[in-house]
Amino acid sequence: MIPEKKPVKTTTSVDPNFHIYLCIGQSNMEGFAPIEEVDRNVDPRAMVFQTVDCNNLKRKKGEWYTAIPPLANCYFTDQVGLSPSNSFVNTMVNSLPDSIKVGIINVSVAGCDIRLFDKDDYQKYFDTYDPDTWFRNKISDYQNHPYHHLVQYARLAQQQGVIKGILLHQGETNNGTPDREKWPEYVQKIYQDLITDLALNKETPPPLLVGELVDKKQGGIEAEMNDIIATLPSKIDHCYVISSEDCLAQKDSVHFSSEGVRLLGQRYAKQMLELLPLQ
Repeated sequence: MIPEKKPVKTTTSVDPNFHIYLCIGQSNMEGFAPIEEVDRNVDPRAMVFQTVDCNNLKRKKGEWYTAIPPLANCYFTDQVGLSPSNSFVNTMVNSLPDSIKVGIINVSVAGCDIRLFDKDDYQKYFDTYDPDTWFRNKISDYQNHPYHHLVQYARLAQQQGVIKGILLHQGETNNGTPDREKWPEYVQKIYQDLITDLALNKETPPPLLVGELVDKKQGGIEAEMNDIIATLPSKIDHCYVISSEDCLAQKDSVHFSSEGVRLLGQRYAKQMLELLPLQ
């Protein structure tokens, strides 16, 4: 039985104890692991800002809800929906004082190239897909412009809380492209654009936490991309790489299992908790 998800009452004043995190990426961040019963037991202080209407989940865009998965879209099956953003937000609220709430805004698109989140270059990438593909249909939920959609809802959320960090998990698609070496440059631009467009502190911006893909020990098909991901902190200030070591994978060796997703999300949270005193 799908538990009822009631909207959380919003306010018009900014609460410094309401911490908000932006989550972007492709399928692992969107949620591709089975949702299990343990994942539905969520503290009400762990919240998700809905950016699309989901009648099946009884959620309306522009409202805060308890962060019961899925957090990125309307899908809710035994095969898909669990994202590292779930265990991230759960771990954060369980580790912080009761006075602090933690909210997630997850705009992720399975199968996407990182350039889909480039506000200046996304259209050229978007136009390479036929209009009737599942990919184009999915992006239409985000006004055909995921970056703009994320910024729009992040600005609304900023009226109530404070953006403390940005979580990224992406790279599987770019690993197979001729210009994959430019991936860090693409990530850097997107991060800097978010800082500017959301008027975030440029001296001490919210950190960028970037998760590794399924690693070589797990037989990860795209594991070579981790070598490129590892270079990000040397190129982007306030950037931290989250290890995927021992995060179990599914049989496709691309997506993490439910157990692996939970561990990865916990590691995002552990890193963020170490950085919070600096925010």
